[in-house]
Amino acid sequence: MKIHIIETGNFMCDGGAMFSVVPKFMWEKKYACNENNLCNCSIRSILIEDAERKILIDTGIGNKLDKNGVNTNHLNGNDSLEKSLKKVGIKEEEITDVLFTHLHFDHAGGAVSRDENGQLDIVFKNAKHWVSKAQFDSHQSPNVREADSFRDEDIMPLKEAGKLHFIEDNQKLTDNVTIRLFEGHTNGLALPFIKYEDKNIVFAGDFIPTSANVNIKWLASYDIEPLKALREKELFYEKAIENNYYLIFQHDFHTQACSLKQTNKGVKIDTTYKLDEIL
Repeated sequence: MKIHIIETGNFMCDGGAMFSVVPKFMWEKKYACNENNLCNCSIRSILIEDAERKILIDTGIGNKLDKNGVNTNHLNGNDSLEKSLKKVGIKEEEITDVLFTHLHFDHAGGAVSRDENGQLDIVFKNAKHWVSKAQFDSHQSPNVREADSFRDEDIMPLKEAGKLHFIEDNQKLTDNVTIRLFEGHTNGLALPFIKYEDKNIVFAGDFIPTSANVNIKWLASYDIEPLKALREKELFYEKAIENNYYLIFQHDFHTQACSLKQTNKGVKIDTTYKLDEIL
């Protein structure tokens, strides 16, 4: 088995949105911002090679945003999904599976591209694309808070081509990759739990988007059910400490991964890592 970090670029996120009710004087000590309170955030994916499967977890924003969308989200950096796949020597046609943790545009935008003629094209033509049924239902009938985060052009070409497959409950993709569903951030958030040799690795997605969000109370304003998200973190941390989970952060520009420890003030970060230092 191999696990690769796939950087797809960065965007700027309002610190108040990322850390919700946490006061700025507290969160800015943990995560830097500019004079406009904007935090630079990665849009990080991972690629898992397990036996004959090459599983891509999320696809970034992609190339379909118009100029206003690019400026509004302050896209920056030189990384892209295409460049990062080339860097690890994987061709688009080799990808067997794409798992969307959920269908917000910064997670699902790169699976369908727009060519120079403005036509939509499926990027991973040989892949099964997986999403939870609950998340797809939310995409089709979004609540008012999430509506602007969903885009038909990211997902409907896959559905119409018969390449979209639904996850109804926790399930295995391979013997070493298990998908578990969460509800606090968005309905049917699907996170991969990876067994790598003797290590347990979790791609934390928007469940715990940055290292600063490890603090159990530091939720994001994007979480549609914050009390449920809080309870999910409590239960997750019980298993994380028991099983020595390593977390991979999707949106932390500064930190790729960490281990955890139990303290008398709750679960905290033990050690931060580059992913290669864990493997």
